[in-house]
Amino acid sequence: NIANANTTGFKSSRMEFADIFNGGGAIGAGVQLDTVRQTFTQGAVEFTGRQLDLSISGEGFFITDDNGSPVYSRAGSFGVDGSGFVRNSEGQRLQVYPPGVGGSFSIGVLQDLQLTSALSSPVASTQIQMGINLPSDATPPPVTPFDPTNSNSFNHTTTTVVFDSLGTARTATNFFAKTAAGWDVHLEIDGTTVGTQAIEFGTDGRISAPAAGVFTMPAYNPPNGADPVVLDFDLTETSQFGSGFVINNLQPNGSAAGRLRGIDIDDNGVVFARFSNGQSNALGKIAIATFPNSEGLNKVTNLSFAETFDSGVPLRGEANTGSFGAISSGALESSNVDLTRELVKMITAQRYFQANTEVISVMDSVTQAVINVR
Repeated sequence: NIANANTTGFKSSRMEFADIFNGGGAIGAGVQLDTVRQTFTQGAVEFTGRQLDLSISGEGFFITDDNGSPVYSRAGSFGVDGSGFVRNSEGQRLQVYPPGVGGSFSIGVLQDLQLTSALSSPVASTQIQMGINLPSDATPPPVTPFDPTNSNSFNHTTTTVVFDSLGTARTATNFFAKTAAGWDVHLEIDGTTVGTQAIEFGTDGRISAPAAGVFTMPAYNPPNGADPVVLDFDLTETSQFGSGFVINNLQPNGSAAGRLRGIDIDDNGVVFARFSNGQSNALGKIAIATFPNSEGLNKVTNLSFAETFDSGVPLRGEANTGSFGAISSGALESSNVDLTRELVKMITAQRYFQANTEVISVMDSVTQAVINVR
């Protein structure tokens, strides 16, 4: 126990002794080791800041695969091998429930947790949320008709980036031209004029037409063979007040393809892959198991235990549900060895040993005296 006082996830054990009988109810002839009992009390949780350092607060064991055999451990120091599999220092792969449909997980299935090296698929832009203020005292531009190359044919412009279905970035520019009834919104993508939409405002400065402040521009056909880009504009936050032209919000959806940047693991054990395009995908949910009798487990490696008849059949479940503990990422469970108590027990054992040696010494002296009697 003392040697492993600083070992991650180590569970202390204690020796239990029994009397040795000569038989027939005779006085005992000494002591023998009856059993070594493992104690699975909670160890302190120490934060490391490393994402693949995991700890369980409460009941449960991590499930790992040891060459096809399930083994169980409280030591949560994991790393990644050359193939992207998450494993411990003994090469045992961490087991997770695979993602299912609609954000669920297939609880009845276990698989190795593998960090993907594939790109995250691009997401085509379909909407732009626009929150701007168009000046109420603006006058129509002096030049008509609208010409994107002539700044005298419009009042204001905004520019943002949208993505086609292949993840190619496209520059979307909106031109705002004052009219007698309201404003014309012109859309140009990569220098190609796409369409025009008229908008109107009420006396309160809020958009009144089109209905609900939402409209759809005609499709833009990219030259790279991607699907047509069709953008819905949400102008519910756009106003026409007496102040100047102000851009408060200009937010398109969509993203380019992304590379893996890191992982996040929540308290429920869900492992998310974070990509450079801001997307995140669930790779699985860490599986944990409990046993009817944890003390009956058999230690098979330096870090892991295997089920036995005494331990009972493992009950697999999800972290933070029922009797299963919560998972913390960036933290490790320390040994549950109480060093002070162990030292006191060692001193006490030394005293017992000294007392026994005195008994043996006295018995030897008495025996020698009897032998010397004539």
